[in-house]
Amino acid sequence: MKKHIPNLLTLGNLFCGMIAIIFAVHGVFEIAALFVVLGIFFDFFDGFLARLLNVSGDLGTQLDSLADMVTSGVVPGIIMFSLLSPNDYFGSSFEETEKMIWSGVKIAPIQFLGLLLTLGACYRLAKFNIDNRQTDSFIGLPTPAMSLFVISLPLIQQFSDIEFIQDLISNNYFLIAITLILTYLMNAELPLFSLKFKEYSVKNNLLKYLFLLVSLGMIIFLQYLSIPLIITLYVILSVFYKDGKKTTV
Repeated sequence: MKKHIPNLLTLGNLFCGMIAIIFAVHGVFEIAALFVVLGIFFDFFDGFLARLLNVSGDLGTQLDSLADMVTSGVVPGIIMFSLLSPNDYFGSSFEETEKMIWSGVKIAPIQFLGLLLTLGACYRLAKFNIDNRQTDSFIGLPTPAMSLFVISLPLIQQFSDIEFIQDLISNNYFLIAITLILTYLMNAELPLFSLKFKEYSVKNNLLKYLFLLVSLGMIIFLQYLSIPLIITLYVILSVFYKDGKKTTV
């Protein structure tokens, strides 16, 4: 019976992802984000329990990626699709691009670029399952990190008082650039440190502890705006540090 406990948590991740899809499609991004975060929570602890109970197996590995594909693949693609505006088709008015609207629905082809995130996530998850190098660290940006970055954008736009940031997230050029960068980072041969702890000594985990402390401070003071900044910091630290030691890059 215990071998099914981690899989139940994985299915909880999938369930949260499906609920997040429903709310994302209807533009209720705050609740969609809540269920994505809850799904990622389940995703973290299913692996932890599998190792704790010593019941890791191929079924759990495949199930985990399938659940991640929904929560951290489909949902961010839908959100980016929604953020890309058909009313600002690279500076053109909606009337000028009306011939590009499909079946009377206000959808412009530019919005489908947001789904590149879903395709990139799918490719990454497939590679992850057959890559033995990613047991203690990551190569390429993990899909949950990409998902958190994207789901934070509409929340920043809604709750931030900084007009420049609101305008930036409303800009199609900026959103397309973010889409392309995140899609690339997920599948780049870029070593990134993992937040998994084999042991808890400060000496061997200094980078992780510093990152967590800085992240906590950013969350307290910057709230939603902290999320993309934390993920950007994570990538930068991984580029310049290896195993907690500064590289010569």
